Amino acid sequence: MINFGSINKERKTFFRVFLILVIFSFIFNHPIFAQEPVNPIEKIENESDGRINIEIPESILELLLQPSSNKSSHSNLKPGVNKLAGYRIQVFGEGRNPNTLESRAKARGNAILAKFPKYKGQIYTFSNAPNWYTRIGNFMTVAEANSALTELKQAFPSFSNEMRVVKSQIVIIKQ
Repeated sequence: MINFGSINKERKTFFRVFLILVIFSFIFNHPIFAQEPVNPIEKIENESDGRINIEIPESILELLLQPSSNKSSHSNLKPGVNKLAGYRIQVFGEGRNPNTLESRAKARGNAILAKFPKYKGQIYTFSNAPNWYTRIGNFMTVAEANSALTELKQAFPSFSNEMRVVKSQIVIIKQ
């Protein structure tokens, strides 16, 4: 045993307790006492023999199995002008060569309008110094905007790499 000699009684007790704790920590940290982490997937596979049943409440099941309606969110609009969060296609956005920016931005919008008259009243050219932007359309969903973007890129391959869908406040007029 360790000779504590001239160490007082309190220190002897402390050293003995400390020594016992160190010995126990070495013993119980031995791999035979360590628990291996449980892999939940392996546990499910072993316990279920590969068969898994998922119980879904009837109310949720009805929602999942409901046929999707083709109604857009236009039904929630009030008569008149509605400003909402939506998407537009940015066809011009530049800040280089400021002397010609405004005319080039407007020319880009006019070129699109000449080929796609359906965008009449939906071409927005504006400045956010030092840049000028031209954005097209009022799309409620990103899917609608992406469809129109594909159509515009095919029609104008020379500047298709500049076109992109952007989040924007849109204007929907309901009669």
